[in-house]
Amino acid sequence: MEINIIGLDLAKNVFHAHGADASGAVLFSKQLRRNTVLEFFARQSPCTVAMEACGGAHYWAREIGKQGHTVRLIPPKYVKPFVKRQKNDAADAQAICEAAQRPTMRFVAVKSEDQQANAAVFRARDLLVRQRTQLINALRGQLTEYGWIVARGPSHVARLIEVVKDPASDVPQAAREVFAILAEAVQSLDERIKKFDAEIGRRAKVDEVVRRLMTIPGIGPITATALAALAPDPATFRKGRDFAAWVGLTPLQHSTGGKQKIGRTSKMGERTLRRLLIIGACAVVKQASAGRGAPKGSWLARMIASKPRMLVVVSLANKMARIVWALMAKGEVYKAPTVTV
Repeated sequence: MEINIIGLDLAKNVFHAHGADASGAVLFSKQLRRNTVLEFFARQSPCTVAMEACGGAHYWAREIGKQGHTVRLIPPKYVKPFVKRQKNDAADAQAICEAAQRPTMRFVAVKSEDQQANAAVFRARDLLVRQRTQLINALRGQLTEYGWIVARGPSHVARLIEVVKDPASDVPQAAREVFAILAEAVQSLDERIKKFDAEIGRRAKVDEVVRRLMTIPGIGPITATALAALAPDPATFRKGRDFAAWVGLTPLQHSTGGKQKIGRTSKMGERTLRRLLIIGACAVVKQASAGRGAPKGSWLARMIASKPRMLVVVSLANKMARIVWALMAKGEVYKAPTVTV
């Protein structure tokens, strides 16, 4: 029988492959050592190879695709319902194989090396920002023990460092030496984060898509560059709502019997982009609440007047996500809506 589809369960060293024909009948189920995976697929006739979209999946998808196979990546949560009873590598590979054959299955777009490289700058920047936040919180907490209260946020770091370095402050010398090391670490991270910001700004100037995205209110160089780097091809989505759902800005539904029940925001998607869009929406809502940026009678002005602030922020972020998809799909620039009187 001819192999139609192979489900591949990825691992560090020992992979598992499950092959089936067009009818779904099992043809083989075998283990593969990491160094024999590509050799195995080179011997197979072109077929569909399905994998879970996990760590390393995009690398293997590119390499196996070079062998002439069609690769499909499936979100792990869509594979889980197909696992029968006990969970093991063989059962996982079989579940992947069965899930990939469903006509309504949703797949993850395979990322190129350039796309992953462009995303690395945001992952690295987020990591350093989190580390800086940890150090600042540790420094604030320790100084609180000696009666020094400093407001939260990176903008008040200078005051923390000033207290640590001031010999007139009543911080014990033994503790001061420890705090000085933390302060130096914070300053070092600040410099590295600024380098990432400069790199993001450089990319924003040379990328035509990024420049178009920056015409949307609430989207600056960092968010626009992140959207260009992390978002898949807009052709992957049928409409803007699908893109907003992928980001995780649509509400959960618990509907039954014809009765619609809409819950909280799903948060099921690309959290980096979701966070950046919400931050941008916060800035727009704050400006509009102060009487700037929201014409009287506009959608945003009506929302601010009648809805809770956070609901307005998330709704605006959802709207921004849809506009982003439209601009990326159609190659246009943002045009502010006209308010009818």
